[in-house]
Amino acid sequence: MEQLIIGLVSGAVGGNVAGAAVKGINQGTVINSIAGIVGGGLGASILGSVVPALASTGGTDLQAIIGQVAGGGVGGGVLLAIVSVVRKMIAK
Repeated sequence: MEQLIIGLVSGAVGGNVAGAAVKGINQGTVINSIAGIVGGGLGASILGSVVPALASTGGTDLQAIIGQVAGGGVGGGVLLAIVSVVRKMIAK
């Protein structure tokens, strides 16, 4: 359960950081956060599956926490970019 929470929170942060860093994909704080949360959950889960060393076996393993934060942050940023492209396509 802790892994999921870490992935979701870091995804929200990653989505907002990506939106602030790349003005072309910024969708506002609410959309950035929602896309980040969803992408963070997916990104952390996928990274944990692909790289088993980053999956926690219980307890507080620093390597697993760092992996969850990285996967969540990157997943949040990537999903925000995808949402931005889709919204721009729909607006045309």
